[in-house]
Amino acid sequence: MSTHTASAASGRLLESIRKWYYGAAGFNKLGLMRDDTLYEDEDVKEALKRLPEDMRNERLFRIKRALDLSMRQQILPKDQWVKYEEDKFYLEPYLKEVIRERREKEEWEKK
Repeated sequence: MSTHTASAASGRLLESIRKWYYGAAGFNKLGLMRDDTLYEDEDVKEALKRLPEDMRNERLFRIKRALDLSMRQQILPKDQWVKYEEDKFYLEPYLKEVIRERREKEEWEKK
């Protein structure tokens, strides 16, 4: 087996494991996306403040719906589950910017 074929096969295996884990985590069955489940430390809180209003409103809707479903011990119909391929890291660019700025500030304060 060539190196390219082996790495392609291991890449497909890793992707299969990621998809399985995504489904096993269960948050998608409540209509949540990965970034909806992040622990809200100071960096995440600042990134959330920077989200455009429509994205922030969509996030709040998903979280409120998930809380309601959870309290009723229900999940969404399968056709409404968030699919692995459709789940986007919508908060990531804002979070990266916040972390970069915080580290830059920390470096500046060391001098």
